[in-house]
Amino acid sequence: MRRRSILALPAFLAGVWLAGPLRAEPKAKKAPAPGGRRVALELVLAVDGSASITDGDLEFQLQGHAAAFRDPDVSDAVTAGGTAATLVVFSGPHSLRVLVPWTPLTSAEEVAAFATRIDKAPRGFQGDSTALGSAIEESAKLFAGNGFDAARKVIDIVSNGFSNSGPDPAGVRDRVERQGITINALAILDEFPWLEEYYQENVVGGVNGFVKTAMDRSSFVEALRQKLIQEIAAFPAPHSVIAAANF
Repeated sequence: MRRRSILALPAFLAGVWLAGPLRAEPKAKKAPAPGGRRVALELVLAVDGSASITDGDLEFQLQGHAAAFRDPDVSDAVTAGGTAATLVVFSGPHSLRVLVPWTPLTSAEEVAAFATRIDKAPRGFQGDSTALGSAIEESAKLFAGNGFDAARKVIDIVSNGFSNSGPDPAGVRDRVERQGITINALAILDEFPWLEEYYQENVVGGVNGFVKTAMDRSSFVEALRQKLIQEIAAFPAPHSVIAAANF
């Protein structure tokens, strides 16, 4: 191709060429998307509100969680790296209900206020079946857009029953585990003494996932206290805590 003379260029282009190369206007940089508040752990506390749990036992689960968060050792563990937590209740498929929304737990005062919010959480929820797979699936969705950002995400299931409706919990567990989410469980053995093995095989998953068990109310609070400390600190699972009395 023959090179054209500058005389052949329109006058305004020639002036631009003489003045120097064309320069594009700098593009405005997009502001980075706002990230969530940094914490060490995001924790979903899921309690059983199905027909296998009486009104009094659901109330006791809530009271037990409030008492556990008032324990000084739990408070220290929660605030050491910073935690964000929410408390939900479940029963049959697609029944998950948030009782206490996502709350930052980075100081003793915030932990104490969270315990008070559990005490004041709505009551009167009573479902029918027990859908553990659905509870895991819907709990996992709560992490998205919750306003927090943590390397560790944990779902904490408390129940005295096995899954009798909804999706297969083992299949859901496997999918959720691939998202980097850990599922722990506290099995209440007042009706089914084999629940520890069932939860281990079908519910628990992820890094350092574990099951603790309890049979009476005093051991429930202690097992819950130990479980919270263990999962917050991400310790490997020791032997389950099993109490001998009836729940």
